Amino acid sequence: MSIYLDNAATTPLCPEAREAMIAALDLYGNPSSTHAEGRKSKALIERVRKDIAAALNCLPAEVIFTSGGTEADNWALQSGVEFMGVKKLYYSELEHHAVTHVVEALVGRVEVVSIPFNEHGDHDLDWLEAQLEADQLAGRKAMVTLMHANNEIGNLVDLARLSAITRASSAILHSDTVQTMAHMSLDFGATPLEFAACSAHKFHGPKAIGFAYVKQGSGAQPFMRGGGQERGQRAGTENVVGIAGMGAAFAVAMANHEQDAAKMLDVKSYAIEQLKKAFSSVRFNGRSGELDRSLFTVLNFYIPELHEGGMLNFQLDLQGFCVSGGSACSSGAVGGSHVLAGLKVPGGTRVSFSRMTSREDIDALVHALQNLPKLD
Repeated sequence: MSIYLDNAATTPLCPEAREAMIAALDLYGNPSSTHAEGRKSKALIERVRKDIAAALNCLPAEVIFTSGGTEADNWALQSGVEFMGVKKLYYSELEHHAVTHVVEALVGRVEVVSIPFNEHGDHDLDWLEAQLEADQLAGRKAMVTLMHANNEIGNLVDLARLSAITRASSAILHSDTVQTMAHMSLDFGATPLEFAACSAHKFHGPKAIGFAYVKQGSGAQPFMRGGGQERGQRAGTENVVGIAGMGAAFAVAMANHEQDAAKMLDVKSYAIEQLKKAFSSVRFNGRSGELDRSLFTVLNFYIPELHEGGMLNFQLDLQGFCVSGGSACSSGAVGGSHVLAGLKVPGGTRVSFSRMTSREDIDALVHALQNLPKLD
């Protein structure tokens, strides 16, 4: 038996994406070639780009295909500092390592400031607004990076307000939207920002493909050089098969957006209810236990009598449950989750949902938690 509850790390490939990728394997022409076989590959790429741009209310030229969200995050932050005149960079210590590790590498080349947050992981946007106003008065170009939804605790940032704050002070805004892309409605026309990131494998597409949203006229420069692909913005032959799969997965997710969101919200609500019934001591990290303040795909819980000793997630793995103690890219790191450490909580288990998750999966998880075998 295996029950998959780690969808914030990656999701199973949907049938539509698989079919699109198999079909694209026959498109062997290089998309940069001008002959007929090359044009077939190019047409597929541009069709996917156009469809994604239409859903996000942006220009097709603003959608640049990348190897995933990590590359998109790296591109945004490094481009801001290297080419866009950024002198002060605001970030959060609770960000994904695709952001925090880049920020660490930029120390010394730009002034780096951590945005304060409370014990629940809520960021102080009033403080940020005042700081940005002061930067503008002093003539300092600022950049803000805050993820739309935290991948470990599900906390949502008010992207509309954040956009309004940065617009008012002429600051550059980057948001890691990996966890919300194709799950929540994003409108880059109504909520302007300079950069956003996407990874296809978070919404049942293939791994190692995604895109960067880069606002036209932002001043960003190519992160990878060596060719004129992606309208001169990203060198390297495009991953035609991956793009085909991402396009199909994105289309399915957007077409069924409301009903999928309702299903995942129901499963998350049920999980909270059942965990509370089974364990009076259960606590939910961050805002993950609050349905109106967190992403419906993520729930992070802590049960003192089970988590003490630090072996619960390992025990669940032995029982056939795929869960997480933090971000997948750092789950094996010594010291555990930097997000939970930042909130000063002792630990937790992240369960994350997709449209394929059921209430029966939650019942099985709670039953397993109630009947864990004793470790010798």
